[in-house]
Amino acid sequence: MVKHTLAQQTAERLRDMIVKEQTFRYGDKLPNENDLSSRLGISRTTLREAIHILTSEGLLTVERGKGTFVAAQMNQYVSGKIELNDLADMKITLRDLYEARMIFEPEAAALACKRATDDEIQQILALGRVCQEQLKRNPTGKQRIESENMFHGAIVKASHNDFLSRFMPLLTETIERTFSFNFNYEVIAEDAYKDHILIMEFLQKRDADAVKSAVTIHLHHAIWNEQLPERSEN
Repeated sequence: MVKHTLAQQTAERLRDMIVKEQTFRYGDKLPNENDLSSRLGISRTTLREAIHILTSEGLLTVERGKGTFVAAQMNQYVSGKIELNDLADMKITLRDLYEARMIFEPEAAALACKRATDDEIQQILALGRVCQEQLKRNPTGKQRIESENMFHGAIVKASHNDFLSRFMPLLTETIERTFSFNFNYEVIAEDAYKDHILIMEFLQKRDADAVKSAVTIHLHHAIWNEQLPERSEN
């Protein structure tokens, strides 16, 4: 096993403070370099390297003259030119969004099994556990929706396919629309909880075929539970 550098270990510690412990929440500004490096017991140079690692992952953003911030949830893992405003302007149904996810998301999960680093897999599992906790606590709450976006977004990002990452706004829009109205959400949450267990298990085992099937089933469950009508063939 490759020994992690101090900067990598620090990045993992900061990631845990954000994702698991929620010491810093999305949109929060981190303490200044002197305070944070002292708190973590490291040098400022090591802290800067760790921040660079998390910035490259999209978890942190550095604003010159202002400081370092935990990236706002809507910006997490989103790249490319497809914007949420573009989707809002189009006459796109929720079923359209789910069908689009069916095309790219299972394959992205399979690629993540093959390409993700061990650290990325652990990060995805940590995000998944947060999502599961929020599912049990409040299935339709803001934090539950944010955690769902983060979990699925991290999987797509771990595919290391920049083009697939451009479709992340589709995922965000689908999740937010699903919980924008109070319909069958208890069944949706129950199925999502069970589906996430399988997705995380197969990711951890790096079983690409199995995780591809698990994500496909997860999306089918959503379509069925939402009772989304088929588009007319005419």
